[in-house]
Amino acid sequence: QVQLVESGGGLVQAGGSLRLSCTASGSITSINAWAWYRQAPGKQRELVAAITSGGHTNYADSVKGRFTISRDNAKNTAYLQMNSLKPEDTAVYYCNANIGVYSGSVYYTNYWGQGTQVTVTS
Repeated sequence: QVQLVESGGGLVQAGGSLRLSCTASGSITSINAWAWYRQAPGKQRELVAAITSGGHTNYADSVKGRFTISRDNAKNTAYLQMNSLKPEDTAVYYCNANIGVYSGSVYYTNYWGQGTQVTVTS
């Protein structure tokens, strides 16, 4: 079994910063891509940032220049550094990882974290 556990959410004033972490555990052979999504009340879940196994990143236009995604392969962990936060960044943030598990061959499956609340006050 593979689990993703997130941490780092909370309440912050506009202009502040938060750092989210997501750690994968279980029978992991390798982790391909990591991504962070968010879902605000009444809205669809949207991609915030993603990072490939090679370190290539992409970001939603709304967070470019403010958020940074990174990964620590040795720790099976991804991070989302969020700076200059705005009230419109308020949402539940979910991590997602494409993880390979060996079962005769390596099979890749997308896993989700439980979500962590980020609230930005004006």
